[in-house]
Amino acid sequence: MSNSTEPVALAALPPVPLSPGRRAWQRFRRNRLGFISLVIFSLMVAASLLAEVISNDKPLVVRYEGAWYFPLAQDLPEKTFGGDFATPADYLDPFIRDRITSGGVFSGGNWAIYPPNPYGPRTLNYFATLPNPARPSSENFFGTDDRGRDLLAQLIYGFRVSVLFGLALTAIGVVLGVLTGAVQGFFGGKTDLAFQRFIEIWGSMPELYLLIIFSAVFAPSVALLLVLLSLFGWMGLSDYVRAEFLRNRQMDYVRAARALGVGNLRIMGRHILPNSMTPVVTFLPFRMSAAILALTSLDFLGLGVPPGTPSLGELLSQGKANIDAWWISLSTFAVLVLTLLLLTFMGDALRDALDPRKDPT
Repeated sequence: MSNSTEPVALAALPPVPLSPGRRAWQRFRRNRLGFISLVIFSLMVAASLLAEVISNDKPLVVRYEGAWYFPLAQDLPEKTFGGDFATPADYLDPFIRDRITSGGVFSGGNWAIYPPNPYGPRTLNYFATLPNPARPSSENFFGTDDRGRDLLAQLIYGFRVSVLFGLALTAIGVVLGVLTGAVQGFFGGKTDLAFQRFIEIWGSMPELYLLIIFSAVFAPSVALLLVLLSLFGWMGLSDYVRAEFLRNRQMDYVRAARALGVGNLRIMGRHILPNSMTPVVTFLPFRMSAAILALTSLDFLGLGVPPGTPSLGELLSQGKANIDAWWISLSTFAVLVLTLLLLTFMGDALRDALDPRKDPT
């Protein structure tokens, strides 16, 4: 009699079902154009958030006569490096540069580490050899604008202002749109009717004229512009949320919650809202594109951010005024188009990922 034991076949275990969020993420990743756009846009945003390290007219680290200095966090006078004046040091001055680099890291002398692009968004190079606006060169990789400011620095900082403004405006619009749409859709009746009439009246107000009036009365600022645009930016999303709440409030799980005595706020936030977020998430990239485009348009018209703030719209205005300086319009237009294209591809991929009909698995 044989003592060998035959292997017992194990029953195949059923695959663990994925959550709706993981299934949507897998569908998003399978959309190569949308996923690559997300990676590129994330890298651009990360680079813009590190703009002071990438493009600045101050060294990152200075080792001078045995002492360590960090000009990004310190306002150092010229006398610190052997100058004659107590004014802030101009690190583009050949004399200052020679003083803080008269040595080497390995020889124990004076040395400094500069950013890859040694210009800030407001830096005026008084030692430039070309008239402004200067075409691209080894000194200014993307050239300069009509005021002598480095164009690459303007693009990096202007992109950051546009993206952060777009994120803030989108977040405020989403909060207001979800709140108003949820109230309309859940309660319906007279509440919905009153909100709809209010939206019709509020939406008929001339937004551009209001911006012109307020820009003439108040000093221009990013905060004022954000508040004014937020007053009108929530209405489009509110309609989608209202429709979702009107549909979902008739579902059986909502009726069961009401029968159990669950309060209205808990039903809205715990049961209906998670099932009504598809249009909100889908339209986020498109709303951010609209916010960036709105800021650029207002800056182009002179109604946007305060003068001196890095702005893509102000660069486009400079390009229109200086047709022969093709590098201003071309580089700014390329950054703006690339940003809007990436957001559009991300929005299309997100819309397909949240649509289970595209891939039921």
